[in-house]
Amino acid sequence: MLKLVNVSKSYNKGTIKAVDNLTLEVRQGEIFGFLGPNGAGKTTTIKMIAGLLENDTGSIVINDIDNKINPLKAKKQFGFVPDSPHIYDRITGLEYLNFLGDVYGVPSNERAVTIKNLSGLFELEDALGDIIQSYSHGMQQKLVLIGSLIHNPPVWVLDEPMVGLDPRSSHNLKQLMHERCDKGSSVFFSTHILDVAEKLCDRIGIIHKGQLIFHGAMDKLRGEKAGSESLENIFLEMTE
Repeated sequence: MLKLVNVSKSYNKGTIKAVDNLTLEVRQGEIFGFLGPNGAGKTTTIKMIAGLLENDTGSIVINDIDNKINPLKAKKQFGFVPDSPHIYDRITGLEYLNFLGDVYGVPSNERAVTIKNLSGLFELEDALGDIIQSYSHGMQQKLVLIGSLIHNPPVWVLDEPMVGLDPRSSHNLKQLMHERCDKGSSVFFSTHILDVAEKLCDRIGIIHKGQLIFHGAMDKLRGEKAGSESLENIFLEMTE
């Protein structure tokens, strides 16, 4: 569903290697957690997947479509939630969602069902008629989450999606991740909340200084780090 092969990205004329020869795969029907300290390369990787940054080397394939060879078609294969909800703030929430529906060519009846279901799930239905400028950070985050699923994408890419969400919304987001994967979709998300990653993810990847230092299931990670039990302890040990 999502495959990165030998992907690298440098800044400052190649002097700063943000992502270094990254190879990983997110399988159909799984939740994949992408972990790492600040500045490790997580957001750079996600922006390359989304097509916001161009990778220097390697390939990124989303649902069998290379995002460099066919970028528009590739973008239709995923829903994207950035680390900050930068959205048009002088339109209403409903206008924003309908704009996204138009962009992705979603029929009016289909988008109406999605908007109703997800705005109810995230308790945002009463605010959809309000100008986005009046929304709190958490409300904007909920709106971006709903918009990322307006076209029912097979791959869901999220960068720190739980920041700003209240506990109930965070719980509902985790349930939604599971529900989508149960139907054959894939979820790739970054997080600093290690307890969430440990309980939620089928597999994880740990990136440190631009390099992937682990890629696999928690049982494999614990096997490699005998004596360590929690993901937090293992993560701190590996990224010292």
